Amino acid sequence: MSELTAERRWRIVLARDRRYDGAFVYGVRSTGIYCRPSCPSRRPRRAQVAFFPVPELAERAGFRACRRCRPGEAPAPDPRVPLVRAACRLIDAHPEAPASLATLSTRTGATSHQLLRAFRRVLGLSPRQYRDARRLDRFKTELRVRRRVSPALYHAGYGSTSRVYERAHAQLGMTPATYSRGAPGVRIAYTIAPCPLGRLMVATTERGICRVSLGGDAAELEAGLRAEFPAALIRRDRSGLAALVGAIVRYLEGRTQHLDLPLDVRATAFQRRVWEALRRIPYGRTRSYRQIARAIGRPGATRAVARACATNPVALVVPCHRVVRADGEAGGYRWGIERKRALLEREQTRARL
Repeated sequence: MSELTAERRWRIVLARDRRYDGAFVYGVRSTGIYCRPSCPSRRPRRAQVAFFPVPELAERAGFRACRRCRPGEAPAPDPRVPLVRAACRLIDAHPEAPASLATLSTRTGATSHQLLRAFRRVLGLSPRQYRDARRLDRFKTELRVRRRVSPALYHAGYGSTSRVYERAHAQLGMTPATYSRGAPGVRIAYTIAPCPLGRLMVATTERGICRVSLGGDAAELEAGLRAEFPAALIRRDRSGLAALVGAIVRYLEGRTQHLDLPLDVRATAFQRRVWEALRRIPYGRTRSYRQIARAIGRPGATRAVARACATNPVALVVPCHRVVRADGEAGGYRWGIERKRALLEREQTRARL
C-alpha cells in the first residue's frame, strides 16, 4: 500500500470512508476540533484542515475531540457488517452458484444497490469477487490434498478448467498445477545479511518480495524458504538484492520510518485486508487484535486477525509486530517475542525523538 499523502487523506475525508478510521484524524483550525475521517459533520475548507496520525498529536497541537464522532475511541463497527456477513454465508453455502445480486438481495432483504455498496465498503470487493476469492481458497486447499488439478477444481465449485486458469496467474502468481507441485520452475532469489535483530533473509520473485524472515541462524532461514517453495529454482544473490536489504536495515536502524516495497505474496481476501490494516498503523504506535478486527469491519474476528498476523510471510514490510494484546502486552510473534519487544521499543523511542 502506498503512503497516505495529505491529498489522499483529504479525498478520504471527503468520501467519509470509515475504512480509514484509526489510520489518522484531521483537525479544523477554525473550530479547534479534530475528527475521524468518517465523521458526518459538515466538511470544512481544505485550507483549514491539518492531518495527524494519532489523536494525541492533534491534542498536543491544541485541538479538542469532536463530540459527534469521538475520534479518541476505538472505531465503531460498521452497521453494514451484519448484511455483508449474511450474504457471505449464502455464498459460502453454495460455492457453485453465481453470486447474483438479485438473488442475494432477495435473501438478505436489501436492495441490490445497498448490498453492492455494503460489500465494497466493508470488504473492498463485490459479491462476485468475494465468491471468486473463496473458490480460490478452496481450490488451493484441494490442490494440496489431491495433488491433481481436475478433481480439485470441481470440488472447489468451478464448472470448467478455463475459469480457474484465466485468473490463476494474477491470484496465485503461477498456474494451479505449478502451485500444487511446490512452484517448480519459479525463480526465487534470496540473500541473508546481518541486522540489528540477528539475521535478515529477503527472498524475491520477478514480481516482488515473497518472504522476509528474521532469525539467528542462516541455515534455518534458508531451510524455511525451501520448505515453503520446495520445487522452485532458488538461488542466493547477494549483490542483486542489496538495495532491498539496505532499505530494510535502514528501517530497523531507525533511519527511515516507512517501507514501501513491491510484494508477491499469496493471501486470502481476509488476510489481505488485515495486512493492509497493519500497514496503516503509524510508526511507533500499536493496535490491539480487536482494534484491527473492528478497523476491517469484522469486530468478531479477533482470532482470525491473530492468525493472519501469525501467517504474515513478509516481516517488517507488513508490520505485524505493531499488533499487541488488549492489555498492552506484546503477545506472540512469528520471529520471536524478544524481537517483537525490541522492534516496538526502537520504534517508540524514534517516534518520540
